[in-house]
Amino acid sequence: MIKLDYKQIMAKLRGKLSGKRMRHSEGVMKSAAELAERYGANVEKAKLAGILHDCAREMPRNNLLQSAKAFGIVVSDIERQMPLLLHAPLGSKIAQAEYGIDDPEILSAIALHTTGAAKMTLLDKIVYLADFIEPGRDFPGVDTLRLLAKLDLDKAVLQAFDQSIRYILEHKGLIHPATIEGRNTLLMTMRI
Repeated sequence: MIKLDYKQIMAKLRGKLSGKRMRHSEGVMKSAAELAERYGANVEKAKLAGILHDCAREMPRNNLLQSAKAFGIVVSDIERQMPLLLHAPLGSKIAQAEYGIDDPEILSAIALHTTGAAKMTLLDKIVYLADFIEPGRDFPGVDTLRLLAKLDLDKAVLQAFDQSIRYILEHKGLIHPATIEGRNTLLMTMRI
């Protein structure tokens, strides 16, 4: 069991995040805990990854690139074009450096919550999906995704990948290769 001072974590986060982003993070924490309980993952780890997943989300765009470099994060061409994608791997480093999180599963779930990846753990999938379905989210299809999340985690994550890719295509954005790899790996695994 992980023993951390949630009051201290929440107070520190409230000093760094806007009210809207804090409410979102609390929603992700709640959704991640519910999914963890449903699918047999560690609820405390899910809560920590959920509340901290966006700890770097509101850093100014130019600071994202500088901070990523300072932490030794290898920045791809896509991330140079879209630095906001760096908030996830950077959030993982900040969770470790500023919040004392040293659990590799929690750090991985934070790092992958935006793009996903080819080989996602149960906790990675839970936090990725919780970010999509937390109670404050309101987009076409979110209610269907919430229902699917209660029935089949992998199918719900696949649908979240699909929705994300459709959104990016509709907005003429760049698709991170990790998202494509995550979707393809999950689809191949489900077909076996």
